[in-house]
Amino acid sequence: MSLMEIAESARSLWVLWLMILFLGIIFWVFRPSKRQAMDDHAHIPLRDEEEEK
Repeated sequence: MSLMEIAESARSLWVLWLMILFLGIIFWVFRPSKRQAMDDHAHIPLRDEEEEK
């Protein structure tokens, strides 16, 4: 195998790995058990500073 063939194979494996990682994160975030926690995190910028004290 030449260096170019190895680099091409490694590039395709990285694309596959990143796609699996991305889909895993999306699945983890949108699970029904995580819905309330993610809604709470989404509203952090909208909270008043007085509520945090």
